[in-house]
Amino acid sequence: MSIMIAQIKTSSENRERVQRLTRKFGLGAENVIARIAIAYSLKSGQRFSPTEVKDAGGKEYSRSVLFGNLYPLYLAMICSHYGIKSTDKDLARYFKMHLDDGLELIDKDVKDNPNLVGFDYLFDKIEEGLKEL
Repeated sequence: MSIMIAQIKTSSENRERVQRLTRKFGLGAENVIARIAIAYSLKSGQRFSPTEVKDAGGKEYSRSVLFGNLYPLYLAMICSHYGIKSTDKDLARYFKMHLDDGLELIDKDVKDNPNLVGFDYLFDKIEEGLKEL
């Protein structure tokens, strides 16, 4: 039985990032950039300690909005990345930390190259990830 994650909130500084990046990439719903951010952070190889969690004053997502029917996939990625079980008490913290980290990574990419075109950027990142498989 896995831990039930009800809500995940970004840090307060990421509240505006979610909105800005969603507009930049023309993604529609803000949960799309959040899903991409988690995957991007995990792809970076970054590992966090549960004590590194930032404030939770930003955008709030319910589990169903954030992951939709993809929750089992994201759960497997987090558990595999950390070598933990789906019953780990810090599971929600890991999701939150990778959400915040991924938003910051994507935002840095955009700031470093303001001429990025949304889909070109996303396709490039997907292609990079596939080459590593």
